[in-house]
Amino acid sequence: MRFNLSSTALSSHLLSLSRVINSKNTLAILNSFLFEVRNGQLAVTASDSENVMQTALNLDNCEGEGRFAVNNQTIMNAVKELPEQPLSISVSMEEQKITIDYQNGSANFPIQNADEYPQTKPLADDATSLSVDAAILSDNITRSLFATANDEIRPVMNGIYFDLTPDALAVVASDGHKLVRNLNFNIKTENPKAFIMPKKPATLLKNTIARDSGNVVIRFDDKQAEVSYADGKLTCRLIEGRYPNYNSVIPTDNPNEMTIDRRSLIGALRRVLPFASDSSELVKFHMENGTLQIDAEDLDFATNATEHVTCEYGGMPMSIGFKGSSMLEILNNLEGDNVIIKLADPSRGGIVVPEQQPENQEVLMLIMPMLLND
Repeated sequence: MRFNLSSTALSSHLLSLSRVINSKNTLAILNSFLFEVRNGQLAVTASDSENVMQTALNLDNCEGEGRFAVNNQTIMNAVKELPEQPLSISVSMEEQKITIDYQNGSANFPIQNADEYPQTKPLADDATSLSVDAAILSDNITRSLFATANDEIRPVMNGIYFDLTPDALAVVASDGHKLVRNLNFNIKTENPKAFIMPKKPATLLKNTIARDSGNVVIRFDDKQAEVSYADGKLTCRLIEGRYPNYNSVIPTDNPNEMTIDRRSLIGALRRVLPFASDSSELVKFHMENGTLQIDAEDLDFATNATEHVTCEYGGMPMSIGFKGSSMLEILNNLEGDNVIIKLADPSRGGIVVPEQQPENQEVLMLIMPMLLND
């Protein structure tokens, strides 16, 4: 078997797929890529037994077809330092050997039998399917990942929840202290369905999907999801269990609204937060007469800091405590110049939304309050 292809095309696809492979695998074959040559294409697969990612490259001058596995580090070392040039790859199934010829040299190394590589189980016949714009899906995942939990007791909180409802597709993440809800009103169904995607495949998608690559098709059943995008496909095992009712924790009556410059607030928090207690990271927000006062103190080290930021605020004078690092995460994962912070009272969560919402979407973040000492 012999075929030609671009060095940078092969290298970039292998680098993307290599993120799937674990440093330690229960099956030795999972340290390898699966190569399948057929119909003038090279399909490359990487797996960690729970997540399987596949991509395809068009080949030049392809002779023969076949399947084989090749160690991921070995082939990446062979091609990653090569400048753009055509590669001629020869595979001997009898000798279990691959040869890569390039302009100034060649590399030879063993291959493995592809039959040992685990096969992906097909989705159920009644799998649900939906199509999402690549840029919107990428934004939703990027915006949500920071809010996922690391909770051994409640594993459902460790992933991103995709909730297909009659009103919208909701993409949700929460660790119990902060919550992100992305609503896409372009996607809805009369037959509600939902799934929880673990953090690793969500991160893989975030790093792989090109924003300008059209639509992404997601098919899922009770056990796994299959995500097809322009450059390939990811199949992942889902987190099983019931996700909490996220809408019930979002306050609906929030008469106290503050509109504030997002970057100014980020800067103020970064300056004040180092003076807060390391254990609590508590910062106090006091809103009154068009000014936000941010306070932090550490009684153990007798340090404190105060900063004033101009804002638009028409509610009752109020003081409320937040975890400073969580508020910074929320602000850094929103876009736009201004954010609106909606408050009911100091005992209820604060809602943070961008002043300008994306078209046909609604982005909402929630941060739970902390008890103030005074």
